[in-house]
Amino acid sequence: MLQTSARLLRLLSLLETRRDWTGADLAERLAVTTRTVRSDVGKLRDLGYPVEASSGVQGGYRLGAGAQLPPLLLDDDEAVAVAVGLRTATGVAGIGETSVRALAKLEQVLPSRLRHRVHALQAATVSVPGTGPVVDADVLTAIASAIRAGERLRFDYTSHDRAASRRDVEPHRLVGLNRRWYLVAWDTGRDDWRTFRVDRMTPKVPNGPRFTPREPPEGDVAQFVQRSVGAATWRYHAKVRLHASAEYVRARLPLAVEVTPEGPDRCVAEVGSDNAAMLSLYLGLLEVDFEVLDAPELAAELAKTGERFLRASARSSPAPR
Repeated sequence: MLQTSARLLRLLSLLETRRDWTGADLAERLAVTTRTVRSDVGKLRDLGYPVEASSGVQGGYRLGAGAQLPPLLLDDDEAVAVAVGLRTATGVAGIGETSVRALAKLEQVLPSRLRHRVHALQAATVSVPGTGPVVDADVLTAIASAIRAGERLRFDYTSHDRAASRRDVEPHRLVGLNRRWYLVAWDTGRDDWRTFRVDRMTPKVPNGPRFTPREPPEGDVAQFVQRSVGAATWRYHAKVRLHASAEYVRARLPLAVEVTPEGPDRCVAEVGSDNAAMLSLYLGLLEVDFEVLDAPELAAELAKTGERFLRASARSSPAPR
């Protein structure tokens, strides 16, 4: 059994990782009785941690919000992630000066081994100033809090074609892609998974009721966002059959929205781009045979591109032997 001080730290760490815990679950994790858990919770409250009793059949505890921020427990990887994130924070309104102050406090207490890791990561990376939309930090915080609490989120939304709507969703994950923030959520009105640009959202309070989390879309929210964003923003779409494996195409063709295998060395890809000319060049870079299935504009562009390359080849001088 852990000593009292070590057990209190372990209890605090558990309360920080999940919103609600039953007394029985905490007792099992700590290898103590529920009576000891109640006693330890009282000690944390005496130290200023706002541990609340949660309602329910079994009863339990949650770490609430207090008048002041109590000390947080971070493991090594979490501390490094927070420090690097503060150093490279971009795309969030009003966070620059605040992140510098927070970083100064964090680095003051970092062990030297972690400080060296943070400095090594910073020295080895270069940040390119972005021109993407700026997201309000309060909006990100509100979304993240709803995700952690498992509460439905209501917000006003403006789509890419400037259509306004009111949404009620079960938020799943925030995803950063190309200097933009996206929310992956189950849209209760559309009865399907949807992707939302955070800079186009205006959350409404209070949040909706609690919900039971669903299985993530397609098992990978990052790929889901990448495909959803491409399908929504590209002006030109086509379907092509490629004489290569689906794995090969997925790894080398960022314009693919969906890839369907047709055997070990053949697949059909739904692809998109801003125009047919760009798409023809990307397909050529794959260095595999392919055929266009449903886009005569792309077939015509491929013919033009091929003729242009043939003319260039005929005009070029042969390489010296």
